[in-house]
Amino acid sequence: METAPQRRRSPSSMAASGESGHLGGFYFRFLPQRPFPSLSAPETTVRLRQWSMLGRLKAQAFGFDQTFQAHRKDDFVLAFFKDPNVIPNLKLLSDFSGQWITLGTEVQKIEATSVPCTQLSMSFFNRLYEEDIVRDSGHIVKCLDSFCDPFMVSDELRKVLLLEDSEKYEIFSQADRDEFLFCLFKHLCLGGSLCQYEDMLKPYLETAKLLYKDLVSVRKHPQTKKIEITSSVFKVTAYDSAGVCYPSRKNHEQTFSYFVVDPVKRHVNVLYHCFGVGDMS
Repeated sequence: METAPQRRRSPSSMAASGESGHLGGFYFRFLPQRPFPSLSAPETTVRLRQWSMLGRLKAQAFGFDQTFQAHRKDDFVLAFFKDPNVIPNLKLLSDFSGQWITLGTEVQKIEATSVPCTQLSMSFFNRLYEEDIVRDSGHIVKCLDSFCDPFMVSDELRKVLLLEDSEKYEIFSQADRDEFLFCLFKHLCLGGSLCQYEDMLKPYLETAKLLYKDLVSVRKHPQTKKIEITSSVFKVTAYDSAGVCYPSRKNHEQTFSYFVVDPVKRHVNVLYHCFGVGDMS
């Protein structure tokens, strides 16, 4: 049963005062039964262990009750961090113990950077074969070792991902690199602090595809019948009175949190990773 709308203070006034409460009218609920088969599949577990990401990469789902509008993303994300159903359930890794914990601090401001999400095919990565980054056999071409802090670069794939002055860096434009699918692929390729790199491209592509399909929602356009992506993706950072508190107080390219918002189902999938030594057992 719908209730009459209540008069609310503006989100900006509540944020300025540090008041918790439901900014912009958003209420959230934790969805612990939402499966993410891409992360629980046995083959994925083996790969994440090899890439030093096992036990440090987590997906969680939450529902919300209002119409999502992308131009109000900041209100949405700030409301998320202040919601009483989110605070005891949103997980992150402790910088000290390495254990999963809840935030335990009051978020005062957020940054939510829009991440383009338009790719519908893994043919996006065919240029890796066409440009001889990967052989026809699927083997990644090796190169002389170099260092791109903090990553060891020992093959042509990592050169394309990391070295802006490398010969073939430009086979992916900046717009390509901003795509959510590319971001997932790159994160998997770079891994955690004890990452053992793959010799073949296939494990990276397969895992990125599974994760992408798990997180991103699509539908068939009623008129054109073409498949289109309905999700909006944001890379999120949150701050308390001391500075950055989420996804970690320690900054690293491989520490991230993406919010993938499905405005039709009114779900938000949170993909989180904290760089470090993954589970070995």
